[in-house]
Amino acid sequence: MSRGNQKGLTLVELIVAFTIMLVLTSMAVPLARSKVRAERERELRAALDEVHDAIDKYHDLNLAGYFGPVKNGTDGYPENLEMLVEGVKRNNAEGTKMRFLRRIPRDPFTGKQEWGLRSDQDDPKSTSWGGQNVFDIYSKTLEKGTDGTPYAEW
Repeated sequence: MSRGNQKGLTLVELIVAFTIMLVLTSMAVPLARSKVRAERERELRAALDEVHDAIDKYHDLNLAGYFGPVKNGTDGYPENLEMLVEGVKRNNAEGTKMRFLRRIPRDPFTGKQEWGLRSDQDDPKSTSWGGQNVFDIYSKTLEKGTDGTPYAEW
């Protein structure tokens, strides 16, 4: 059979073209998902590092006497995350405030600026905060990383 002047595709050609597109799409979706997950993990590590650095800097300066005497029960750590954003008055004539964070970073897995907190007196894997100070933060998501460890343990 000759097609002559007919234009277009036969049913078989359409089925083959759609099958090829389906195979290519099914290969791309898992790749895109793993790329999104890797980006979220990178954002989580960056957020955790930013807050940990701010907590450590506050602790070092507090123990050095920059903010006056260390408050009992805090061991020199901040009482909450908000004080790292709002700032702490320095122990100088001007009484200037020192800020450690511009804002509390967003957890890329929960989408909130809400973190789990641990004091230095809490168990390292505890999911409840003793309230004495903020020694560590963790993500509240129950998901696990690509290496199998829960994000709450990062």
